[in-house]
Amino acid sequence: MLVVSSNEVPGYRIDAVLGEVFGVTVRARNLGAGLTAGFRSLGGGEIPEMTQLMVQSRNEAMGRMIWQARQRRANAIVAFRFDTGELAQGWSEICAYGTAVWVVPLSDHAKRQYEAMTRAGGLPHQVPYATNVSEHAPVAPH
Repeated sequence: MLVVSSNEVPGYRIDAVLGEVFGVTVRARNLGAGLTAGFRSLGGGEIPEMTQLMVQSRNEAMGRMIWQARQRRANAIVAFRFDTGELAQGWSEICAYGTAVWVVPLSDHAKRQYEAMTRAGGLPHQVPYATNVSEHAPVAPH
């Protein structure tokens, strides 16, 4: 699945717009990580426990968005964005969203990229985006 933040995919032509897709996750800090992070925040700097939680949350939201796009038979997502919010003390919402599209490779580079992606079943950097959400049924065959 190609995922880009632009409205176009260089080297590709958008043949169909299949609609908006999104993935949402809400995460709460666990008490131990929250206490450790609280002590670390007193000294300033990065809080690794919270960084890890946010990376996991973003990956989960991405996985859910990609799952929705596959259900619509898309092979790309354009205009991709993240949105975040706080629902309550210690609860964070992460939303990944974009527009599911069907793209056709035009340039030689895009054709090689698309062929490699199709052969591998996806782009290598997207492996962590796999979702573990039980409400998702298996992806329907193409």
